[in-house]
Amino acid sequence: MTELNADAPRDFIRTMVAQDVAAKKFAGEVKTRFPPEPNGYLHIGHAKSMCLNFGIAEEFPGGLCNLRFDDTNPTKENVEYVESIQEDIRWLGFDWGDRLFCTSNYFERLYDYAVFLIKQGQAYVDSLTADEIREHRGTLTDPGKDSPYRSRSIEENLDLFGRMRAGEFADGAHVLRAKIDMASSNMNLRDPILYRIRRAHHHRTGDAWCIYPNYDFAHPLSDSIEGITHSLCTLEFEDHRPLYDWVLDACQVERHSQQIEFARLNLTYTLMSKRKLLELVEERHVTGWDDPRLPTLMGLRRRGYTPEAIRKFCDHIGVAKRDSTVEIALLEHFIRDDLNKRAMRVMAVLRPLRLVIENYPEETVEELSAVNNPEDTAMGKRTIPFSRILYIEQDDFREDPPKKFFRLAPGQEVRLRYAYIIKCVNVIKDEVTGDILEVRCTYDPETRSGGPHASRKVKGTLHWVSTAHAVPAEVRLYDYLFLVPDPGNDKEGRDYRACLNPHSLERLTQCYVEPSLRKAKPGSLFQFERQGYFCVDRVESSENWLVFNRTVPLRDSWSKIEKAQ
Repeated sequence: MTELNADAPRDFIRTMVAQDVAAKKFAGEVKTRFPPEPNGYLHIGHAKSMCLNFGIAEEFPGGLCNLRFDDTNPTKENVEYVESIQEDIRWLGFDWGDRLFCTSNYFERLYDYAVFLIKQGQAYVDSLTADEIREHRGTLTDPGKDSPYRSRSIEENLDLFGRMRAGEFADGAHVLRAKIDMASSNMNLRDPILYRIRRAHHHRTGDAWCIYPNYDFAHPLSDSIEGITHSLCTLEFEDHRPLYDWVLDACQVERHSQQIEFARLNLTYTLMSKRKLLELVEERHVTGWDDPRLPTLMGLRRRGYTPEAIRKFCDHIGVAKRDSTVEIALLEHFIRDDLNKRAMRVMAVLRPLRLVIENYPEETVEELSAVNNPEDTAMGKRTIPFSRILYIEQDDFREDPPKKFFRLAPGQEVRLRYAYIIKCVNVIKDEVTGDILEVRCTYDPETRSGGPHASRKVKGTLHWVSTAHAVPAEVRLYDYLFLVPDPGNDKEGRDYRACLNPHSLERLTQCYVEPSLRKAKPGSLFQFERQGYFCVDRVESSENWLVFNRTVPLRDSWSKIEKAQ
């Protein structure tokens, strides 16, 4: 007897699947599919669908999940998207084995099904224009009107459909429609279009076809052909389910798959529309599909997100029947939690200010010991060079400090991380501009960290790098791409482009990192102490010029949101 994984999280879909397995529906089999259209890069919304489809297959003994490319629209699809989708799925940790399929594999069978419907009197060739078809459909309150071509004979429909395939007609001259009910309260059942003439080169079938099936016709039949038991779709397809069932019943298939709908993922300050994401790319509001500001998996990966964090996030938000919007701070919480356990701690100065320790020996260089990750002692320790001249952050010094400013100021003491307590004794300024050029300090040699007198307390601790050993780098600080929580549905009615954040990227090109990062490899993850989590850029970083992308700041805003809720 089949036993379910007791540790698997339960939701309404998994409960339904478990009931079907127990009732021996579909002979107790569980077979799902992930069916992306290769017309863009996958985003985190697709990750939720992946986690659901591949996850269910993993949780039920003997379960399988197919990868199927829904490649029925050659005008928008290409091989680049096909390859990127496969890379993203593997990166997220899922494997389709030898079950890679394409709807285009079934074009001949789908055509035969369409011919079968015509012979059964359940489909006809319509010669109305697109505008006329739209007018005949009616409205949500008014029934549609039959097309004058609805009464064509079976022989005439077969002849016209065959000639459509042969390429005798121009695009838009005819369509094949299902003959269902123009008075149906469900608009999707008002003689939906099954095939269109579309002369376009297909990335797999070339120019073999000039007619292509619509999604609502191709998808249920592809599910049936592959033996899919549970076809999991987002909520916008709920009203399409009667058509899904009609197609399978009318075509008299052997395997009638079951469609189940779930709520899609919506994130604040983010767009999930592939069409709009494509517009952002093509209009160069971003640098490409892998821009770290985008919610694409390529962009998130380049920004430093890990597959483990994304999967835990998807598991946490779960599967619901009603659409809702998730705070992006929750996603940030999961990557912050993941990186806290795996990222090596290092020191980096993003906006450098020169600091000179006047009483430190000029030629001396000390090797100080630093913990790589206090959350994982197995990561060990490293050494950091310490010398007389250092860089600190500009924000860590104030000549005229406000109250409760516990960092460096004239006459004030702070501890340098892993090193000594220092005291500011002088400030060097530009004679013309008045800008601060250098801070002069003295140090207490008895207060070295780890030494016998290291227990002397001061209120501030600063990070730093030795100027003689510092490695120059570029740091890119990413913020939300949009200024409003729901850019796709702005309360003021603005186009989403008008909601773009002009400060979503800040490039800092005069940064310095500690020498342990000199040979950091692309994709490597770090915590810059007191700054945030960063990764080495996969595209533009090199041995000669390090580029770091900020994944997420250290501050966890989700904890505040959670407390407020």
